[in-house]
Amino acid sequence: MDAVAGWDGSEELTEVLASEAGTTIERIVSRGHTTDWCDQELDEWVLVHQGAARLEYEDGTEMELLAGDAVLIPARCRHRVAWTDPDQLTVWLAVHLPPPPRP
Repeated sequence: MDAVAGWDGSEELTEVLASEAGTTIERIVSRGHTTDWCDQELDEWVLVHQGAARLEYEDGTEMELLAGDAVLIPARCRHRVAWTDPDQLTVWLAVHLPPPPRP
């Protein structure tokens, strides 16, 4: 996938693929993009389908993600995308879901 129809690449592209009962599945396409700090109400499971990225957590920990890598980011875990590969598309699958109920 070298191009995305209608996307000029100036901003990260997010497409909602499905949303049901508090769970949302998104496709995200990046090329050299970063994000501001996120502090989300929902858990987020992300898979890098293509490309490469680096997440940074509030405590300074960094995690490099390559194609096939996945991570679960718990709700309220402050994080950001610190880097995505500027030379190729990074394609993510993101699943936002409510935390499991507490007993």
